[in-house]
Amino acid sequence: MTILVALSGWDVGRWVNRLQAALPGRQVVALGEPFDRRAVHYAVSWKHPPGSLAGLPNLEAVFSLGAGVDHLMGDPRLPDVPILRVVDPDLTTRMSEYVVLHCLKILRQQMRYVAQQARGVWEDDDDQPAAADVRVGIMGTGVLGRDAARKLAVMGFDVAGWSRSGQAMDGATTFAGAAGLGPFLARTDILVVLLPLTAETTGLVNRALLDGLARDGRTGGPHLINAGRGRLQVEDDILSALDDGTLASATLDVFETEPLPSVSRLWTHPRVAVTPHNSAQSEPRAIAALIARQILAHEAGEPFAHVVDRTLGY
Repeated sequence: MTILVALSGWDVGRWVNRLQAALPGRQVVALGEPFDRRAVHYAVSWKHPPGSLAGLPNLEAVFSLGAGVDHLMGDPRLPDVPILRVVDPDLTTRMSEYVVLHCLKILRQQMRYVAQQARGVWEDDDDQPAAADVRVGIMGTGVLGRDAARKLAVMGFDVAGWSRSGQAMDGATTFAGAAGLGPFLARTDILVVLLPLTAETTGLVNRALLDGLARDGRTGGPHLINAGRGRLQVEDDILSALDDGTLASATLDVFETEPLPSVSRLWTHPRVAVTPHNSAQSEPRAIAALIARQILAHEAGEPFAHVVDRTLGY
């Protein structure tokens, strides 16, 4: 029984070694090596070449190696087998670290003080808000959003969530669907985007959405943090909103084109923080162990967990 590793842009050998260690006795092969296509029962993927998972007659499941599955859904020849997304405490914790870090940087005006240091300026702000004065709105109330909300609430932030379905978050007000989006935005000083990429969410973070954010907060204007998917955002609209003051800052971990092109103004805009899509990296040891547990449980007769609903796209 063979496990096929089909990756682009990552160290495939590292993943093969970790999966082999987690599943001793199984054959783990990388796409591009010779292998018997009939022997492949499981595939693990991150941005595999489209069509490369077709023609595997005994394939039982495809595992995404990241939280997102849009890289799989875009393959028109993807086999009709269960697609499993990563839901793992290690990845979830990493995302919450990122979100809390950048919300605290906004709260404590870190970009301002870095700029002051570069100019040799000693200047304090005598109107520093407390976390309770700052309203964070999280778009996406799944596992990642709920964990980030809990940890932000511990820090004292006023947290709310929005999703299409209105899934509840403990200790936070939740808003649902198109009717809830306007009120959600109007009470949000820091917008955290953790949505999956679907046909409905593509381009959602656009000028109209940014114009709806709160203008009466304590953070010098609204701020954007997108650690979800790059094609959720319209980057020209974000830059326009930054230029005219609609947005006070943008922290972006994901982009319409990755790597971010060198000509993008996002690199040099004084109120933009760029990170290289590493807010919640998939750590091979943790994710390989998760995949191994799923495979062994399935072979013991248990149903797969975290199966993607293809009609929803996540």
